[in-house]
Amino acid sequence: MELASVRRPPSLPGLVQLGLIGLLLLLAAVAWVVTSDQMSGMDVGPGTDPGGLGFFIGVWVVMMAAMMFPSAAPMVVMQVRIQKGRQERGQAVATGAAALFVVGYLVSWAAAGLVGYALYKLGKAATGDVFAWDHGGPYLAGGIIVAAAVYQLTPLKDVCLRHCRSPFSFLMQHWRNGRWGALRMGLIHGGWCVGCCWMLMAALFALGIMSLGWMAFIAALIAIEKLLPWKAVANRGVAVLLLVLGLAVAFTPESVPGLTLPDSPAAHRAMRSMGMGGAMGPGRSGGKMRDGSMGRNTNNGQHMHGSQMP
Repeated sequence: MELASVRRPPSLPGLVQLGLIGLLLLLAAVAWVVTSDQMSGMDVGPGTDPGGLGFFIGVWVVMMAAMMFPSAAPMVVMQVRIQKGRQERGQAVATGAAALFVVGYLVSWAAAGLVGYALYKLGKAATGDVFAWDHGGPYLAGGIIVAAAVYQLTPLKDVCLRHCRSPFSFLMQHWRNGRWGALRMGLIHGGWCVGCCWMLMAALFALGIMSLGWMAFIAALIAIEKLLPWKAVANRGVAVLLLVLGLAVAFTPESVPGLTLPDSPAAHRAMRSMGMGGAMGPGRSGGKMRDGSMGRNTNNGQHMHGSQMP
């Protein structure tokens, strides 16, 4: 560890700091627009299938930029401050280090997305119709969200959140010089962030991975627990909110605002927008979808399938 590189980083000029934060927020806003365009009309509710791997990983990385850049801004600003301090001391500073830090951060989240995708596909193949929405789907979706609430209170969550909320301490511990060092730090910071937020992302899968509304909700929870000064209050407040939401999804899903039920008119409209003409699929039972496979041609020719947990 090169601790001499990270001693007492100088403050950035106000306009420079605002410009850096503004750039990250602008990139996040662009990512939101792209995500909205890609995911429009594809929310079929809990258990919406993420589609083909190529389509999913492209959308996932853009989603992570949209959701995570605002809360990652303090870490990026601190990294640039340290670079400025090195430059003022006459030490070599690698051009583009901040950008590589962000790239490393996104690579960690891309790897997490691949793991989540694999778990979804394996779980769906292993359980068949057991967790279709008119069977155990609501209980699985609610149970995942309740598990996310419980994870908020675990020691592992606390450790990961502490690393995410303490930019200077993190960089003191993990600083490396040069472009590869910046990439490495981004990977490590992304890893801690994944450890902090992976259950929140599991909750997003449970609520509907193609829902812009729930994506914004989860992003807001992440920002609250990472940016508000009252760490314990924010963390426990998020836990309580997730607990209430999880129980509601499990036992009274029709009462949850913004939740698309797989057998609802909104889900039927989404299916029609994906080229299925509102067909309910071969698994319909008692007026509800059991499998509800559907397809929408995307730019890369992938198809979406949905309305079944997991």
